[in-house]
Amino acid sequence: MSDSNGNASSDQNPSARRIYAKELGRLRERTGMSLMQLGTETRYEQSYLHRLEKGERLGSSDVPRVLDKFYDTGDLLADLWELAKREKTQGQYEGFMDVEAEARNMQQFVAGVIPGLLQTERYAASLLSTDMTASLDEVARRVRERMARQARLFGGTNLLEYRGVIHEAALRSALKDPDAWTEQLERLIAAAGMRHITLHVMPFDAGPHIMLGGSLTMLWLNSGRNIGYLEGNVSGQLIEDAEEAEELRLAYDQFRDFALSPEESLALLRTTLEDHQTCSSQPRT
Repeated sequence: MSDSNGNASSDQNPSARRIYAKELGRLRERTGMSLMQLGTETRYEQSYLHRLEKGERLGSSDVPRVLDKFYDTGDLLADLWELAKREKTQGQYEGFMDVEAEARNMQQFVAGVIPGLLQTERYAASLLSTDMTASLDEVARRVRERMARQARLFGGTNLLEYRGVIHEAALRSALKDPDAWTEQLERLIAAAGMRHITLHVMPFDAGPHIMLGGSLTMLWLNSGRNIGYLEGNVSGQLIEDAEEAEELRLAYDQFRDFALSPEESLALLRTTLEDHQTCSSQPRT
């Protein structure tokens, strides 16, 4: 079969990703299970499984391993996933989002700025607008995507257990818009009061540290597997090797030991907000 331009139909030359997605749906339907039932059995969100079957996400390697065991299909899905991974053209950041969508627990330090999952819309827009190569439409799209990801923290269901370390430098880099900065500080204070969120502030007087100049995110999946994500100014790298991920986890734990306690951090956030509001209310000379 050919399309209107005379090219071969994609059905005759499907991608490994498409075959993988189709096989996920076929195996589930063979069992007679709904997505909700499969999610209950495997501890994956129904919406997430739906996106895998539609080919919208590839997911991490844990998914085919769990489902191969569940369906008793040997390494069929794991092999298809490997083929799909090799051919995919998505960047490491998109790969990180696949893993983030599955994670049940996240620990994170982002150098110099407020972590993305805690940013307000105006803070995110201000930060992303510093990319001079991005059009206004591109910046708006990135902001929407960042806000959508925050459903894992503030959406009300399937909440992510989150522990973040914010460097004091990020708290001293106020936005030019006083109201927008007030909003961002209030967001952090509100987040720090939520049971599934723990925030630490790394004070200036902690001195040089192992994370200087970079960012690190540690993610734990339902399987118990630990994955790291190292991010610099222009690139990111997923660390899926178990030994390497464990080394990063230990480094992160040692780094966090130098941060303020959650109670001390909340007090500093409140003081930062009070100081900002006092300065903002004073008339300029």
